[in-house]
Amino acid sequence: MLQAERAQGKLLPEYHRATPECPHPERWSMYDSMTAEVEVLEFLRTLVTTLKPNLIVETGSFLGVSTIWMAEGLRANGFGKIVSCEYDPVVFARAKEKIEASPLSPWIELRNESSLEMQVDGTIDLFFSDSDLPIRADEIRRFLPQISPQGVVLIHDASSHMKVVREAAFELEQQGLLSCVFLNTPRGIVLAQKREGRR
Repeated sequence: MLQAERAQGKLLPEYHRATPECPHPERWSMYDSMTAEVEVLEFLRTLVTTLKPNLIVETGSFLGVSTIWMAEGLRANGFGKIVSCEYDPVVFARAKEKIEASPLSPWIELRNESSLEMQVDGTIDLFFSDSDLPIRADEIRRFLPQISPQGVVLIHDASSHMKVVREAAFELEQQGLLSCVFLNTPRGIVLAQKREGRR
């Protein structure tokens, strides 16, 4: 949070170290080291306007930046909502302030709870996993029955540098739960779909 406060919304060059799949991270931009890269935020917004989801679930709101970018897509569509959770009460309070001050707040339901306990009604069209690294696989398994067979699962922080998430995505794929595409961004993002129910 301190880094985000110091940056005061200014764009910074991505500082994550180079990986074999992304040798030039400095070509990307960031607001802070926790929020998704700016190019990934743009991708999220475009994915929302492309897929036209009724329900988005995001885990790990942090300061609400990615939440707001996805809500911009919902507003452009004219329908839908995003349910986003942040477990840390201090971080949640900051995200809540940001979202309540935004004209996009009607599209967002922000919750202070764990993704492993959160209850969401309805079929999930877009699931964005961006919470604590060690629980990503568990939260995806938990919500998988609710995710539409035509829906999309996104998993952030899946670079070879952050092995725990990358390995979890490979494991979910090897277990036949997801079909994954690994996008070579500095922090890595997986674009996936569940295998069960596809036609």
